Amino acid sequence: MNDTVSSSKALADNRLAKVVKFIQSYPKFIRGFLLNFVIRKTVKLVGTAKIEVLKLTKDESIFRIQNRKKVQNHIGTVHAAAMALIAETATGMVVGMNVPDDKYLVIKTLKVDFMKRAVGSLTARANLTEEQRQSILSEEKGEVNVAVSVMDEENKEPIECTMIWAWTPKRR
Repeated sequence: MNDTVSSSKALADNRLAKVVKFIQSYPKFIRGFLLNFVIRKTVKLVGTAKIEVLKLTKDESIFRIQNRKKVQNHIGTVHAAAMALIAETATGMVVGMNVPDDKYLVIKTLKVDFMKRAVGSLTARANLTEEQRQSILSEEKGEVNVAVSVMDEENKEPIECTMIWAWTPKRR
């Protein structure tokens, strides 16, 4: 029984989750900088857009993108592609915290409906249910529709998204 518990615990902590846990051991004032540095270096477009990690756990992630010149469109709001990027980042990271290291994680569906003009910076919040997390850990391959909301500074949702992530075994 102890072997089962330890082996399922090993599956629960993949490389990304271990890095996040390690960063949590640092003093609070530097944690955000370190986590942003690691994620921005790993996912280059996230670094280019300077997307900021506000929270990253196995069941929730929160990311922010500032409305700044380099991510704006011609009318001075966050560009449509940057809106999709923040939703994709939030969903991908929360799934990434759960996918075992012997699996590849890929986005299968990225659907964005633009509902209204965004005001200011955007914050994306993505969640996984416990059932979804268990499915990721137990199924050799599968997919999950990740709930995500993107809010602007007026606390309104300028976009509605469908983000489906899939995982498959790595080939040797």
